[in-house]
Amino acid sequence: ERQFVKATTEDRVATLTIDHPPVNALNAATLADLNAALDEVIGNPEVKAVVITGAGQLAFVAGADINEFTTIKSAQQAVEAARRGQSVFTKIENAPKPFIAAINGVALGGGMELAMACHLRIIGDRARMGQPEINLGIIPGWGGTQRLPRLVGRAKAIELILTGDQITAQEAYRLNLVNKVVPGGEVLKTARDLGRKIAQKGALTMKAAMTTAE
Repeated sequence: ERQFVKATTEDRVATLTIDHPPVNALNAATLADLNAALDEVIGNPEVKAVVITGAGQLAFVAGADINEFTTIKSAQQAVEAARRGQSVFTKIENAPKPFIAAINGVALGGGMELAMACHLRIIGDRARMGQPEINLGIIPGWGGTQRLPRLVGRAKAIELILTGDQITAQEAYRLNLVNKVVPGGEVLKTARDLGRKIAQKGALTMKAAMTTAE
């Protein structure tokens, strides 16, 4: 039984909800639950698309759990922590079925990196995104320095990473960081509707199309 990630499936669309109050921070236990849930939905042939969201309306995922940073005492532990998140997010990016981020609240740091690992992103009109790691004296360690330039271009990515600035949903859309901006209460429904539309397509064709688009 997973404690921090809930999974439901309807109409061949799985929804993974990260539920780690108060802001769905990604600690080691939450990442482990997410990894296990990913294995479950990726391996289930009845699931054709997957939506990832956060519990509540405050946060999609507000980032890594900074309380765990104090437990890192060596460079090797830091590398292991970085690889832990990278492994989970790479599993999403390389999945043979589409993952849709339903960004229902702030997506900061590791939360933005999680959203970028997904293939499609729907965001609420009042949500914000950002990579504020620089303000803690670190850099995005879960793929943000690679995925953000691919989505918004190198110059803008460097600006966002070096300033740590947060951007609005509307700015994220303008930068092609997200696919659609919708009213906050419609984020999950819109993402699921998109998932259901995609789920009607042939699995092999969809997999081939996603591979070719990389």
